[in-house]
Amino acid sequence: MEEQKRYSEEEKTSEERGALYRWQGYSCTVSPEKLLLPRAVHHAALGINHGVLLTEDGLVYSFGDLYWRPGMKLQAVSPVLENSLRGQRVLGVSAGSFHCAAVTDDGVVHTWGENVDGQCGLSDLRLVPNPTPVSIVDEEAVPLKRVWILDVACGAQHTLVLSGKHEAWSWGTGCQLGLVTNMFPVRRAQKVEHLSGRHVLQIACGGFHSLALVHSLAPPESSQQCLDTCDQCRQPLYTVVDKDDHVIISDNHYCPLGVELTDAKEDQRSNQGSPAFKPKTELSGPDQQVFAGLLEDFGPDQKALDDNICPSRKALDGSYQGDAAKVETFHQEPVSVSTTDSSAVLQKRQKRARTKSSPYPDEQALKDYLKRMSDQSLSEHLEAISTEGSRPPSRQTSLKDRRRMEQPDKTMFPALAALAMRDATEMSVIAPVTTQSSANSVLSSQTGHDALPIQISEAKNGASGDSDGACDDGTAENHSSERKSLEANKSASLSDIRLEDTDRLSRTRSLPGFLSQGGLKNVGAVTSATSEISQKGHLLPSLYTEVWSWGRGQEGQLGHGDSLPRLQPLCIKSLSNKEVIKVVAGSNHSLALTAQCQVYSWGSSKLGQLGHMNSPSTVPHLVKVSEGIRVWDVAAGQTHTLLLADGDCIQPILYYSGEQVQEGRGSQTGTCTQTPALLPFCMNLGYVSGVFAGGLTCLALADQNVTGFTGTLHELASAERKFYCTLSSVKSQILRPLLTRDSVGSCLGQSSMQLFQTVAGCFSRLCHLTGQHATSLTSFLQNSRDVKNLAILKKAAIFIDTYKEYSGPLGNFLVMGGFQALVKPSQECFGKKVELAQKLLELKEKNVLPSDLLLSLFYMPLQHLRDYARVLLKLSACFHVSSVEYQRIQDGCLQYEVLARLVSKQRKDAEATHSFWKNFSGKSLEALRKPSRRLLCESVNKDLTLQNSGRFSVNSFILFNDALVHAQGTISSKKFFSSHFIYPLATLWVEPISDENVGLLGLKLTTPEESFSVLACSPLEKGRWLRAINQAVDDVLGVGQNGRDLSLSGSQRAEPPISRTATYTFAKEGRLKDATYSGRWLSGKPHGKGTLKWSDGRVYCGTFKNGLEDGFGDYMMPNKTFNRFDRYKGHWKEGKMHGFGTYWYATGEVYEGSFQENQRHGHGMLSSGRLASPSSSSVFVGHWLSDKKAGYGIFDDITKGEKYMGMWLEDQRQGSGVVVTQFGLYYEGAFGNNKMMGPGLLLCDDDTAFEGEFSEDWVLNGKGVLTIPNGDLFEGVFVGEWGTELKVAGTFLKSLYETETEQKDRKTLQVGCYAVPAEQKWKAVFEECWRRLGCESPGRGENDRAWENIAVILTNRHRQQIDSPQTLSRSQRKMLESLEVIPQHSGPVTADDYDIIRRYLIKACDTPLHPLGWLLETLVTVYRMTYVGVGSNRRLLRQAVEEIQSYLSRIFQLVRFLFPALPEEGGFIPESSERAGSVSLTHSSQSDSSKEGVIVSSPSLLLPILLPRLYPPLFTLYTLEREREEELYWDCVLRLNRQPDQSLLTFLGVPQKFWPVSISILGEIKEVLPNTKDTCFATAVETLQQISTAFTPADKLQVIQLTFEDITQDVQAMLGQDFLWSMDDLFPIFLYIVLRARIRNLGSEVSLIEDLMEPALQHGELGLMFTTLKACYYQIQHEKTTCF
Repeated sequence: MEEQKRYSEEEKTSEERGALYRWQGYSCTVSPEKLLLPRAVHHAALGINHGVLLTEDGLVYSFGDLYWRPGMKLQAVSPVLENSLRGQRVLGVSAGSFHCAAVTDDGVVHTWGENVDGQCGLSDLRLVPNPTPVSIVDEEAVPLKRVWILDVACGAQHTLVLSGKHEAWSWGTGCQLGLVTNMFPVRRAQKVEHLSGRHVLQIACGGFHSLALVHSLAPPESSQQCLDTCDQCRQPLYTVVDKDDHVIISDNHYCPLGVELTDAKEDQRSNQGSPAFKPKTELSGPDQQVFAGLLEDFGPDQKALDDNICPSRKALDGSYQGDAAKVETFHQEPVSVSTTDSSAVLQKRQKRARTKSSPYPDEQALKDYLKRMSDQSLSEHLEAISTEGSRPPSRQTSLKDRRRMEQPDKTMFPALAALAMRDATEMSVIAPVTTQSSANSVLSSQTGHDALPIQISEAKNGASGDSDGACDDGTAENHSSERKSLEANKSASLSDIRLEDTDRLSRTRSLPGFLSQGGLKNVGAVTSATSEISQKGHLLPSLYTEVWSWGRGQEGQLGHGDSLPRLQPLCIKSLSNKEVIKVVAGSNHSLALTAQCQVYSWGSSKLGQLGHMNSPSTVPHLVKVSEGIRVWDVAAGQTHTLLLADGDCIQPILYYSGEQVQEGRGSQTGTCTQTPALLPFCMNLGYVSGVFAGGLTCLALADQNVTGFTGTLHELASAERKFYCTLSSVKSQILRPLLTRDSVGSCLGQSSMQLFQTVAGCFSRLCHLTGQHATSLTSFLQNSRDVKNLAILKKAAIFIDTYKEYSGPLGNFLVMGGFQALVKPSQECFGKKVELAQKLLELKEKNVLPSDLLLSLFYMPLQHLRDYARVLLKLSACFHVSSVEYQRIQDGCLQYEVLARLVSKQRKDAEATHSFWKNFSGKSLEALRKPSRRLLCESVNKDLTLQNSGRFSVNSFILFNDALVHAQGTISSKKFFSSHFIYPLATLWVEPISDENVGLLGLKLTTPEESFSVLACSPLEKGRWLRAINQAVDDVLGVGQNGRDLSLSGSQRAEPPISRTATYTFAKEGRLKDATYSGRWLSGKPHGKGTLKWSDGRVYCGTFKNGLEDGFGDYMMPNKTFNRFDRYKGHWKEGKMHGFGTYWYATGEVYEGSFQENQRHGHGMLSSGRLASPSSSSVFVGHWLSDKKAGYGIFDDITKGEKYMGMWLEDQRQGSGVVVTQFGLYYEGAFGNNKMMGPGLLLCDDDTAFEGEFSEDWVLNGKGVLTIPNGDLFEGVFVGEWGTELKVAGTFLKSLYETETEQKDRKTLQVGCYAVPAEQKWKAVFEECWRRLGCESPGRGENDRAWENIAVILTNRHRQQIDSPQTLSRSQRKMLESLEVIPQHSGPVTADDYDIIRRYLIKACDTPLHPLGWLLETLVTVYRMTYVGVGSNRRLLRQAVEEIQSYLSRIFQLVRFLFPALPEEGGFIPESSERAGSVSLTHSSQSDSSKEGVIVSSPSLLLPILLPRLYPPLFTLYTLEREREEELYWDCVLRLNRQPDQSLLTFLGVPQKFWPVSISILGEIKEVLPNTKDTCFATAVETLQQISTAFTPADKLQVIQLTFEDITQDVQAMLGQDFLWSMDDLFPIFLYIVLRARIRNLGSEVSLIEDLMEPALQHGELGLMFTTLKACYYQIQHEKTTCF
């Protein structure tokens, strides 16, 4: 029951759509027969006596003579289901003469039927009864890949398939395969190599010929030069393939037909084989291959053949000498080619090439190289192929009988011998290349094919990535050069006869790869181009196509103007620019359907199947149909043609052309119709969506218009086709003649001519899009009919943009009076009344002005938008209101309706503006007339006047769509104004005024340079002008028509935004005169981010506030002296440099630091380069005051090798300071007037010291004491320069009279007493940090404000980092986010809170954006500047340590300000109960009350953060200070470490009970022998060695503590757990550990710990351990090792 119900529903559906009708002939008595199927038919295909049907649900039926099926002796009247394809969804079917094929949705092709000639692609079967899958594998791919199939076509003896890469593959028998082979049948699919690299759109098979519709590219630029080509066939002599890693150059050229024309006498023939053997050369390696081929003779009459090859050669080639050009014969015997022959051929080519241009810079060298390589390769590798390569004549099937008959071919086809090639694909790789064509170039009329100045934008029209500058119906022949194809010998067509250079250019437009003039370029793969084409052309198919044909041509069915066969595809030149969208092939004729609904036919016309009587029939001619008939589908049978067209009504009509068939018997009558005849029964079939033909039969697929859906679709498609034909007629008959006429430019003028060219370009783009849409609608009718896939809905944005782009320039042309100026040249072209325009408009009115005719003609395309809206509205009525389709169609209808209203309003605005300028006779405002400017409002009869204007002045306000114009004059007439002012709307602010002095009728207008008030004559006028100005400003700012979605309501915001983005050029005097600002505005002033450019070259890019530079910005100012730029990048305030920034001077100096009032003020660093002073290079870092050095600073004179560290005043050294030199001199003392003046201390590297008075740099002058290294000293008066002669008047004292303690104390007190105290250093750095926290002075400020400032700084800096090209990493972003959270705690700080504060400080100091991070980074910089390089002097150690301690105390003050609850220095935080179990190093010291907790100190909190960054320069100073002690220590360590463990333990006095007896090495117990070394206490030794890798004293003390624990564990393992240490036992063992650890600078480590150790750690267990280590160090220095 359910089955019957389902069957009835399917039958009902099939009645509504997909009904198939069959008939034969064209007589009036013909009545089509309806094929009854339970399902709707989607597609059909016909053979000679059978057919194949495809239903919409993917099932396949066969009918007719199915003799290959078992038990089918009679014809199947009713369709028979192909059960083998059940369970698979079939997408397409095809029928050959006696076999069938189908393609499934998994990309597999199935074939069945006759297989005698291999047309089914299966082996060992003559008949294939059921559909069988064919294996198609790409053998060139690595690894092997199955080829995905999209479509299939069948002929008499062959099959073609279209792959997913849009390549053609074939198998079967005959030259129609397009393969270079002589072995037939071909039962395995092979790629048609000559189409490799081209994007094949469609394939078609005739009886014994093949067609391919190929996507074409735009022609190359005319500047490209062709490579050398053959004089006969015009093919390239050299083949160049650009591989990824090498270039292959080959000269394997031979003529397509295998013949070469010579100048010899007629009866002379060459004894050599025609395709001369030439080597293939790889420049990348020595591996070379030589391949040869043999060609058979075409026939005995060589001269006749030669005439057929080039029928018009005498007219095209002046070098052709008629009968003198003869043909060489080809011998079937093996050919012997010598190297001499090859060299002769090369020499001949070289001689011929001397008169030709070549893109290679050194072409002669290339040819010489090829000659040498060919001579070498031929002598080594050439082997003649001795196979005869011929084949018996193939059998053809008579098309008049279903049975095959053996019959000799009418034409002998050449057969190729096997080609011996190493890699067939190597020479056939074709790479894509991008071509460009000018959008405004107009083709010369001398070419005979006028073209429009148009470049189709692929982003707008989906034209599959190609751009055609011509867009016309003819072939663009204005290119003076040609392309060079990259096909190799395997891909060369045997019949690709190039008559002239432009022919070859046209025929290779579909090839996506060629050589440019500049030589070889590395280009991408072919697949990228083809895939891009297929993706973009899905809904809007490309109209740039070529038709290629190959196979037998005895009836002219190839369309090349002759009857010759073609073994490989050849482009039909005459169809290259015809916008062919479909090709079909009959038995001996071919058809091509264009987007303009025209049909071209060629081939056999014996029975009128071509539809015309033109001759010759070997080239395409238009099928003769009545005017107004638009053909949109075609089919070709054995001797007839079937056309599906649009007539006067919406319902399609059918035309038949060809042989008449006897009614009822299905046999030929011998009569025919030469032109298409209308089939009278077509109106009874319904809405026909497709036609099919084959043999003598015709099929029509029709639908019934039950719900109106089908009729509406046909109405839409028919209207679109008619619209496209009209647009094409306007383009070809109106636009093209006008563009090529010289008088147009003189009548329009330069500006209007450019506008007219723009209009023509936009018109052509619109026309092209319409053609694509019309084509897509035909495909839509013949396929799924899912309205969601309608291009007009799915690609609505493209349609809307294209119409907008056309409407805008058209209005501009109207405003400038272009249509009036175009009347005269139009009348010259088309007559006084421009009848052609009236005909195209189908106007019945007469006496219409020519200008109005032209205006209506060009605005006619925009009227089509309402047709879209109307048809879509009608289409939506076919769906339920709640369905998705209904909503989608309604949305599209709304879009097109709104767009129609928009373009209508734009036309009215343009007409009003044109009328305004036409009636305006004043010349003073003529400069305001611009194409894009539209009139919005005009003050008439003083409805708007200027406030406080003069008594006799006349003011007029004109509101345009981009500016408000204020015109002034003294005559009471608007026709003359002495001056006018233009106010751009983007920078115009208007607001109503309610002032008592002005009244309620005033409006205040604000511009960037002035503000003024105007008065309206009435409240109504005031409101009108206020709304008009606000609306105009809103539209200019991009929130009106073009800036937001279109809507029917048309509602606009009450007023435009006060803050906006705009560009303005200042004109009035002032600092901004002639400057251009582009950026954010607020009420007439720059406010926000923007860019300001002055006319003198200055540029500022940054933030503004109230019209002034304020915030962060980048400023550049040209310096004419150095011809470079001064540049500042940093913070601004009120138009001046203020805050932190970097200034790059044109002199080469760089300053990085603080600014105030455009001056260097605060902390900063100035680096002087050699450009500023070639003889000097220096760096200063320190404090600045009013652009001068003042306060503490470091000056490193790199040229002199001196570094000054001290006080400055007025750019001079003044006060206390220190100078160190690269020669070891150290001076500290007073400075005055930028020199050493006053008391000071001078120390030499050898410890020579002078303390006394100085008057100049290094000049002693006054009392002083000179101490010699041995302790002797002078006291007295010294005069002279240090390092030269000194005059001394005083007393000499020997050191024998002083004790050693007195000498040591005196020296220690001398160093550092004159230096700047550490607390006085870098005060500006800390002040800047306090200032960033919002404090005027250190410690004076609010805590909440400080945290707010931190948040603001982090946020602003984060935004700056986002805008900068250097993006933050994920960890940096997370750290910034964590720093934005303020650590919260209530009450006293606990140990947990202290830990949170410590972790926050670590993150803050690691982030330079944080004030504390900036402070730490700056301190590290200045510290390294001070103590690195020349500053690495051992005399500075004490100052370096004190400076670090000063850092700690001052940073700790900042921390306590941010965290007020934190205890003071030395405060105690008790340990929480949760943390009581964990004991850390800092917790090891206990208070007097024996409570565990944390002692707060700046070293414990900050030293782990600060010291690792300062450790290298600090430790270097320690090593320099203790250099002599370290030498003694290290010498002793090296000598003692030469001894074995037991000897060293004995020497050090370690009791024997502590000697390890055995040790464990990698789990193995080994006994300690007398000669064992470096094994005792090895764990403790390794632990102590880690002291050099720790930075802070706390970490180093922890290493010492761990070392003692390791020693204790080893001893307790030997003596028991109850063992307790005594110092007498511990010290010698620890001394052994220290010796074995071999720590290089142990004294420096000890001094660092001692100087920076926390006071809380100096006592207790850690203090004892450190004291033990220190004692060991001193013990080793004084250890006597003479006993060893």
